[in-house]
Amino acid sequence: MTAGPSDRPPVAARPRRGVALQEAGLLLVVLLLSALIAASADTLVIRGQPTNAFLRWDNLLANVATPMSWMAIMALGATLVIVSGGIDISVGSVFGLSALAAAAALQELPAEAPMALSLPVAAGAALGTGLLCGLLNGALVVGLRLHPFIVTLGTLSIFRGLGLVLVRSKTLPSLGHVLPASFTERCIGARVTLGDAGAGGTFIQPVPMLVMLACVAAIWIFLAHTVPGREIYAVGGNQEAARFAGLPVGRVKLRVYALAGLCAGLAGLLSCGFYQSANTATGEGYELTVIAAAVVGGASLSGGRGTALGALLGALIIKLIENGIDILKALPLGFATLPLGKEYGKIVIGVAILLAVAVDRLAERWRGRAAGPR
Repeated sequence: MTAGPSDRPPVAARPRRGVALQEAGLLLVVLLLSALIAASADTLVIRGQPTNAFLRWDNLLANVATPMSWMAIMALGATLVIVSGGIDISVGSVFGLSALAAAAALQELPAEAPMALSLPVAAGAALGTGLLCGLLNGALVVGLRLHPFIVTLGTLSIFRGLGLVLVRSKTLPSLGHVLPASFTERCIGARVTLGDAGAGGTFIQPVPMLVMLACVAAIWIFLAHTVPGREIYAVGGNQEAARFAGLPVGRVKLRVYALAGLCAGLAGLLSCGFYQSANTATGEGYELTVIAAAVVGGASLSGGRGTALGALLGALIIKLIENGIDILKALPLGFATLPLGKEYGKIVIGVAILLAVAVDRLAERWRGRAAGPR
């Protein structure tokens, strides 16, 4: 009996189901990783109460969720580029240059400048710098038809060098200057107390986390529910087919690099406000971490696949690994004890990238075999 049209699944049913399963798998990894770290962590006695060193609110919020915020925002931008079939390894330099631009603009304002002045000035400097850097990356990729890896390898060095040349003091604010408290303490670094402050309640700084969640929601809507977002998937899935279908491939690529630069600029803004400073080394080495978060989150380096929620979960997995290494110091394996240190973080992240890419390749082969010959 031949199946009628009503018996056939919709064209988008399989991809959506696959994306949901992939994100559920990432969530399971987060839970298992958290359980492993919690089970291996020491028990601390705080105010007379035994507390797990990992499951403390001041660890989960201050050491995981907050610093993860700007990493996740950059991973969202990296995911857009990777979905389109490109790569951007200049993200750490754009992040650092944007943070320096925000600090340079803010230090020229009076220390008592109101938020109505300090926030627009900082946002204009950081976001404008990030956007310009992203547009330059996109223009070089599209206009000169150069491989994005080569382009962003070059701009990685250029943007980092610009920071070193323009900021002679290496750190901003420079001697004799301060950043307005309205931006650092009452805006980005605003504190909220959980529990009774007099009894040692936990302080959190929720603004970076709230901005991160807003960005995840915005990119999710953009990718899943807008025409420009779907065009990114089409270009990344098959660039030539997208061009023959009449899609503006060049404009789509320029758009994703501009958005990636904007995300890095926003991340630099948050970092500058949170740490109340920026220096010429800000963001060094972030390229590996951000791309790892995007790839671990399910963005395929062959293009055409990746989600906002996946980028968030990928960043969370990377940050949990880093935090676990900081807390555990050593991991008991039963037959031996593995010593841990910060130097192991890069090794683990590199292994995570290789595993994620290997799993993606195996999944592609499995899907190809499942589809069969046409």
